[in-house]
Amino acid sequence: QVRLVESGGGLVQPGGSLRLSCAASGIIFSIDTMGWYRQAPGKQRELVAGITSGGSTNYADSVKGRFTISRDNAKKTVYLQMNSLKPEDTAAYYCKFRTATQRDYWGQGTQVTVSS
Repeated sequence: QVRLVESGGGLVQPGGSLRLSCAASGIIFSIDTMGWYRQAPGKQRELVAGITSGGSTNYADSVKGRFTISRDNAKKTVYLQMNSLKPEDTAAYYCKFRTATQRDYWGQGTQVTVSS
């Protein structure tokens, strides 16, 4: 059974940084895209950043220049480096892996709170 486990969330002051990690356990073949999503209370889940198997990345406009997504295929892990954090970045962050057969796997979420 495949599980995605996120880590690295927490409480940080505005302007601070956090690094999220998401690692897959179990047998998972042909991971295509990896991505990070977030959901704030009362809002819809939104894409934060994505990275393809070829290394192409895309970001939500709200995080461009502040967040960086990267992946380690050998470790089946995706990272999200978050700098210059703002209170509006507060949300539960979820990772998602999509395979070449279009099957999606989601993590359980990790909370990021940006507050002074």
